[in-house]
Amino acid sequence: MDQNRHFQKNTSKKNENERNNFNMRPAGNRIGLLVLFLLGAFFIVMAMMNKETNVYPVISYSDFLTAVGQHQVSDVQIQDQKIILGTMRSANISDGAQSRFQTVIPYNDTSLMSFLEQNGVQVSGKATKPNVLAEVLDFLPLFIMLIFLFVFMRQMSMQNSRGMQFGRSRARLFDTNKKKVTFADVAGQEEAKKELSEIVDFLKNPKKYREIGAKIPGGVLLVGSPGTGKTLLARAVAGEANVSFLHISGSDFVEMFVGVGASRVRDLFEQGRKRAPAIIFIDELDAVGRARGAGFGGGHDEREQTLNQMLVEMDGFDGKEGVIVLAATNRPDVLDPALLRPGRFDRQVHVSLPDIKEREAILIVHAKKIKLDDDVDFKHFARATSGMSGADLSNMINEGALFAARKNKEKVSFTELEQARDKILMGVARESMVMPEKERVMTACHEAGHALPYYYLKNASPLHKVTIIPRGRALGLTVGLPKEDSYSHTKSWLEDQLVILFGGYAAESIVYGDTTTGTQNDIERATDIARRMVCEWGMSEDVGAVSYGREDEPIFMGKEIERRKGYSEESAQKIDRAVEKLLNEARKRTLKILTEHRDQLDKLTQALVEKETLDDKEVRELLGFKPSEALAENEAEKSAGLEGPHVDLRRRT
Repeated sequence: MDQNRHFQKNTSKKNENERNNFNMRPAGNRIGLLVLFLLGAFFIVMAMMNKETNVYPVISYSDFLTAVGQHQVSDVQIQDQKIILGTMRSANISDGAQSRFQTVIPYNDTSLMSFLEQNGVQVSGKATKPNVLAEVLDFLPLFIMLIFLFVFMRQMSMQNSRGMQFGRSRARLFDTNKKKVTFADVAGQEEAKKELSEIVDFLKNPKKYREIGAKIPGGVLLVGSPGTGKTLLARAVAGEANVSFLHISGSDFVEMFVGVGASRVRDLFEQGRKRAPAIIFIDELDAVGRARGAGFGGGHDEREQTLNQMLVEMDGFDGKEGVIVLAATNRPDVLDPALLRPGRFDRQVHVSLPDIKEREAILIVHAKKIKLDDDVDFKHFARATSGMSGADLSNMINEGALFAARKNKEKVSFTELEQARDKILMGVARESMVMPEKERVMTACHEAGHALPYYYLKNASPLHKVTIIPRGRALGLTVGLPKEDSYSHTKSWLEDQLVILFGGYAAESIVYGDTTTGTQNDIERATDIARRMVCEWGMSEDVGAVSYGREDEPIFMGKEIERRKGYSEESAQKIDRAVEKLLNEARKRTLKILTEHRDQLDKLTQALVEKETLDDKEVRELLGFKPSEALAENEAEKSAGLEGPHVDLRRRT
């Protein structure tokens, strides 16, 4: 704790110094303006000093002597033995002329005084006081030069300081006391939390591990899809361990200047050693840890130097130093193998998508601060959000609250959460879009063709909702949701998916004898599934259980320079024929289903034109099908008073 406070104090001082440096950067401009102001003031003062002596007309010294000899001058005042201020006699002044004048003695005239006395001129003198300001202004040029020299030296010093700091790590210290996150705030992911709890326990009680001879992993890599909670788990580790937690993004290492990335890596690990026990968390590790390879590209060598330095720093670690490296990535396939070997990131923690129980727990956690209506059932939403990540579920809860706020409701009801889920699954509804009536009917026919096969296929997932309201780039959508979580698919299920995808194409062919461009995405998806069935999953009897998947993989410059086909032209033709066979069989099955049940297709099309959106329950009632098992189970739970864990979350006003 003392180390944390000390580091936070130093960090605050460092930030304050950086702010001060930032505020002092335009100091040169301010000093330049000050110098210009002083120069202007200098000329103004000099003009004011000369103003008094220049107010009278100047005559030549010869004219002055002539006027004295002609008794036209009454009195004179000699200043500094150089300047004569005189007054003409009133009798000698013409109309409009001034009585006062001035002249300058050009040489040391010793006879001037006697000449003035002989002609009756009164002579007086004026002692000038020393002008301190004028004497100070004499040094103004030197002062200005010193100021410019000072500004120049200061700017050079600041540039050198910034150059030295450029190689410093951009790691930030996570303040666990400000917003503490623990494992209790992370719903689900029990296996990941169990793995990470060992790291926390080592940081809290390192003695018991050392006494038995155990060695804690020097690096832990969190691997998972986007939105599964990798960064949240890292923050929970920081909150549970209550030690210094330095976090940085992988993209913060590499810059356009050579050597900066390696310097920042050294500085980062040096900070970690100074503050042991500590955790160093590197988010998006693939930005700096990509596999080394051919070296094409301008910044490739610099990134490799950064990676090499990281490998060296991690290899120098051991458990005795009390520093653990934690990193997160969703691209473990592109990481350098040397980074994943034992001794560096020797433990990989997989953060997977939540299952149905974990989704329910995640919804409960994110809904703690939300005012919920009595009809909200999180068991229902946990079943209806298969495949969603924790971030998606959090977004769904927030979107539901936003929908309720737009309607000026005090609580979030089942309806708003349904709208939020549909928005995430299907996109934003474009209700303001106006389609011609003919296109609305054709879209309804297309979507009805997708929806109807759901009720005549054994292996297909249940229908969730069908709509002709445009969402995103689609003019209509048909969505099915699985009854339960599945982690693999059978050939029968995939063949049924092909039938559903051809539903719109087949319906247009049957009803209108023509097809539209709206089938483009359906055909693309069906072709992709069929090709993967043939090339990757060995589901074609004509091709056999052979993998031909390398052609579709993107080129990664760290491993390969060009795409390799991996099979002959004869095999390619065989693959094309097998894909075409799967697609044709699926299209024929779809045409058969829709032709045999044309009356139901027309009825469903008409209902969609009238209501625009239908769910599974409404479609079953319209076409005379039995209620689904999930719907019957949900109704049974409600009748028994088992409405889910939302009861504990209601906030009454």
